Amino acid sequence: MDLLELTPRLHVLRFSVGQAYLWRDGNDLTLVDTGPAGSGPAIADAVQRFGTLRRVVLTHFHDDHAGSAAEVASWPGVTVLAHRDDAPIIRGERQGPPPDFTEFERELHSRVAHGLPPAPPARVDVELTGGERLDIGEGARVVHVPGHTDGSIGLHLAADRVLFTGDVVAEHGGELMLGPFNLDRERAAASLRVLAAMDADIACFGHGDAAVGGAGERLRRLHG
Repeated sequence: MDLLELTPRLHVLRFSVGQAYLWRDGNDLTLVDTGPAGSGPAIADAVQRFGTLRRVVLTHFHDDHAGSAAEVASWPGVTVLAHRDDAPIIRGERQGPPPDFTEFERELHSRVAHGLPPAPPARVDVELTGGERLDIGEGARVVHVPGHTDGSIGLHLAADRVLFTGDVVAEHGGELMLGPFNLDRERAAASLRVLAAMDADIACFGHGDAAVGGAGERLRRLHG
């Protein structure tokens, strides 16, 4: 795992597949996504550098985002939050529906997901619906952005001008794009437009380099 600083309060934890983000409020930490199963020790090392993990926000149920949620949830004092539409899948109560692959995505997915371990069932303490305000930074609003999965969410820290998009948006080779492997591509594109309307200087994606500086404008150019 690589640990990279985006700002003094925001770090990215980059795994072999996907990534997670660590946000600092003094010694209290919020983890956005958990990476693949088996990432717990690397997350623990990062957490110990900065403080105490208080909450985990899962942007959606996919194995590369919720894979280590069960392990991290076992740590003392950690609260796990996810959207109510994805929560039963994260808990292992039912299987998640597969993406509606394009032919290109099917081949890409077979390469990217090769060897990715399934996410063990994990508890969800708080089921979100969208619109909630979380005590992260100067205040974070939960944004329901379905399409990649039914329960995909983003987080908008308006005062801090930071946006977490989950897999609705991806970055590759310096270019932003609608994230692949969607359950419903049209709904995902509509969700991208919702995120692009938000004021953000930094946008953090599930895959690819974060957009640091003018992120909102880059997102608006993408969907326009």
